[in-house]
Amino acid sequence: MPTNEELVWSGLKEISVKLKKQEKPVLIDLYTDWCHWCKVMDKKTYGNQKVINYLSKNFYVAKVNAETKDSLTWDTKTYFYNSHYLINEFALYATKGQPGFPTTVILPSENSQPISISGFLEPKELEPILKYFGEREYLTKTFTEYKKTFKPSW
Repeated sequence: MPTNEELVWSGLKEISVKLKKQEKPVLIDLYTDWCHWCKVMDKKTYGNQKVINYLSKNFYVAKVNAETKDSLTWDTKTYFYNSHYLINEFALYATKGQPGFPTTVILPSENSQPISISGFLEPKELEPILKYFGEREYLTKTFTEYKKTFKPSW
């Protein structure tokens, strides 16, 4: 687990391989180079030691530039840059066609549909989301039910 205050991001292909060996939820930071709040979230949220420690232990994490012109492969499907929307089709898939930046995308398991949370999230706002999926609470209760008894520690 990193102790130097940096999160170790992986690529989507690398995470697909890791998921075959050990299942964990996946967090994808969907960003663009021009997005101010993406940079703030990188520094303030993904630079927070409690966030780093929790993600490192309980999730696979990927950083995906929504405007990449490179092809991206996830779950046996390859996504390409869409010149009409000026965005990679993976970003459209991950946000169900409603891209905004930054977007935190959660994939609870390898074959699950993406859950996207658009906008900047403080560590304290991200904590219940991470713990809901990281501790597999989503299998037995809704997020609304979970939040009623959630006790923050960050």
